[in-house]
Amino acid sequence: MNIAIFVSGRGSNLQAILNDSELKQIISIIAVVSDKIDCKAFEIARKSGIETYTIGDGDTKINAEQLTKKFLDLDVSLIVLAGYLKLIPDVLIKSFPNKMINIHPALLPSFGGKGMYGINVHKAVFDSSAKVSGATVHLVDSTYDTGKIIAQQCVDISDASSPEEIAERVLKIEHKILPEVIKAFALKKIKIGSNRIEIIKE
Repeated sequence: MNIAIFVSGRGSNLQAILNDSELKQIISIIAVVSDKIDCKAFEIARKSGIETYTIGDGDTKINAEQLTKKFLDLDVSLIVLAGYLKLIPDVLIKSFPNKMINIHPALLPSFGGKGMYGINVHKAVFDSSAKVSGATVHLVDSTYDTGKIIAQQCVDISDASSPEEIAERVLKIEHKILPEVIKAFALKKIKIGSNRIEIIKE
């Protein structure tokens, strides 16, 4: 299965996907895309021989329509947002229905929406005095963090002393559940119903 990964930061989730020995047998990462020309995750991609693209307007960037055509030509079956901070253009969403997922560093539908990314999320969780946090993988739609939930995992933060400590615990969860969901897509074990999404267990 060919996949494309969107990133904005250092690429720790991208690295977790590349490090997964089972995924290496069933997927091929054919593109890493960012909204930033100098995205640190590009270094990881280039070391692995993966093509990189910067989405946007300008001579050194590729626009959404061009990127959509390229993905269709390359037979991309899944688009993975792994720390990508921008809204995905509608042309991409419409061209890849139910084939685009995002990892969010909190338990949606709480602590989601515009501006809720990175340490902003963990600060909101910390300030709320919540006792658990976690990560959510969900389908992508045209608004932030509102697509149907595919998978979630919790982590105890009752003794966390800072947002940074919460971030560290949640990141370990992200690195676990995102590869698991990608595997489920590759093995055709995702059942999308009208109201709920199920991962088929063997």
